[in-house]
Amino acid sequence: MWWFQRGLCALPVALVIWSSATFLVSYATAVVLGHADLLVPYISDTGTEVPERCVFGFMLSISAFLGLGTMYVRHKQVQALISASELGLQLLNYTGLLMGIASTVGMCVVANFQKTDMTSIHLLGAGLTFGPGTLYILVQTGMSYRMQLRFHGRDILWARMAVGMWSLISIITRILFLNICSIISVCNDSLYSLYFQFIFTVGHLQNIFMEHDLYLMS
Repeated sequence: MWWFQRGLCALPVALVIWSSATFLVSYATAVVLGHADLLVPYISDTGTEVPERCVFGFMLSISAFLGLGTMYVRHKQVQALISASELGLQLLNYTGLLMGIASTVGMCVVANFQKTDMTSIHLLGAGLTFGPGTLYILVQTGMSYRMQLRFHGRDILWARMAVGMWSLISIITRILFLNICSIISVCNDSLYSLYFQFIFTVGHLQNIFMEHDLYLMS
């Protein structure tokens, strides 16, 4: 039996595969129909016109529910592994769940409120997706630090830390880049579009690469 066939490992696997398919299908459709640039377009630009906007909204909404399920199972399993007296871990665990819920809500908003129609709401959803999503990874890093050696090795901790720091640095870089653009009135959208497509991919890879060890226990 393969590792992804045991317990609830199929859940994070489905999350990564479905999310990747969401972006690839909407991107391919938008490019073929001439609705988006071939090179590093915004994720949102691949889901603003019919028919790709329908595909993007439908598939990304499912990704949000898969993500919520993945994070909830992670929360319950950590809760079962730690004792009630470990208040620090309990707090981190609940904080991670709240950040995960906020991030998946943001994904639903991005999926159903297109940038060209309701820009402010779409940007709010993007902020909810990337902001709490990055905090979720950092919270999981803190939990890994507290739980290392008891439930997993240091390799999981270092991997989570690398993903979390890269996500945080990318968020800060984007904010600085936008501020510079507003001052000099020059922007290259492709640069920070590429940043955040990478963040999104890394976030999903983090779920499958560093959480499947706990899912084997399910």
